[in-house]
Amino acid sequence: MAGMTLEQLKIFLAVAHNLHFTRAAEELYITQPAVSAAIHNLEQEYGVKLFHRIGRHIEIAEAGKLLQVEAQKILDQVSLTERGLRELNNLQRGELKLGSSLTIGNYWLPSKISEFKSQYPGIQIDCTLANAETICVGTAMGQFDLGLVEGDVKPALQNTLEYEIVGSDRLQIVVGQNHPWFEWGEVDLSQLTQTPWVMRVRESGTQQRFEEALQNWGINLSELNVILVFTSGEMAKAAIENGVGATGISELMVKKEIQLGTLRAIRVIDNRESNGAMPLAGYAYAEIVRPFFKLKHRQRFQTALSKVFEEMLVSSMLNGSDKHISIIERGL
Repeated sequence: MAGMTLEQLKIFLAVAHNLHFTRAAEELYITQPAVSAAIHNLEQEYGVKLFHRIGRHIEIAEAGKLLQVEAQKILDQVSLTERGLRELNNLQRGELKLGSSLTIGNYWLPSKISEFKSQYPGIQIDCTLANAETICVGTAMGQFDLGLVEGDVKPALQNTLEYEIVGSDRLQIVVGQNHPWFEWGEVDLSQLTQTPWVMRVRESGTQQRFEEALQNWGINLSELNVILVFTSGEMAKAAIENGVGATGISELMVKKEIQLGTLRAIRVIDNRESNGAMPLAGYAYAEIVRPFFKLKHRQRFQTALSKVFEEMLVSSMLNGSDKHISIIERGL
């Protein structure tokens, strides 16, 4: 028995993905007869049908479905092993796969990547940006060496993913120049229900934290007049700049606009003990500080590159580069 080869598995997965021999051949830059021969040899070797030929089309058979899952696991492990061997040369080359939620990836992570690249210039960093939920699932599935999110890790994934705080930022309520709050600069909690709101989708880490803050302030989301819901913070910011309501957004995203005066951050006075009376001097301002979580799989092999990048993130936090961490640790 000759046994299957890695090349055969690669060809099989290409056919299973495309459900087409010619397209698989084009994807792999080999001839169509070579693809057909590889599939035929596998079927002959093990006495199974991997694909059903139906006219000019093919469908994956039960044996093919089994092989598809196992073949992907094998090739993933081979890839990790190859990466580990390459990294033995003083981390002079290799690839780091990161997954990041949008705010972190666009505003917080670039400086961390630049710092890492300055120390390890030969390392290729592949960073995928998506919402927090997608990054959590991707990290659990092994798509990323490390994930970085500002949203919560769902209970169903907490046994799979290990997570810890490596940074933070502050959510601010902001309005544009045409909003009446722009001149005020501050409002009390009871006034939050008196303006239209632009929100992010529920899968967004920003939205999750904002809703948590509202609950802590005794405000139900259903009490707010939500007029727009966007998938990205940039879209929400643009809507606010054009005079539509208020939004809760990362201070990292609106730093420039606040400096230019096109947006204004509104301070929220926590006057819950005043029974709706006018705010008095000395009342506390309600703040929304959210942590940035580093995620990794609890059981999957962790590459040397991943460990070094992880240590850099943790070291940066411990050295006090994040001004909000102490607030999070006090539970505010």
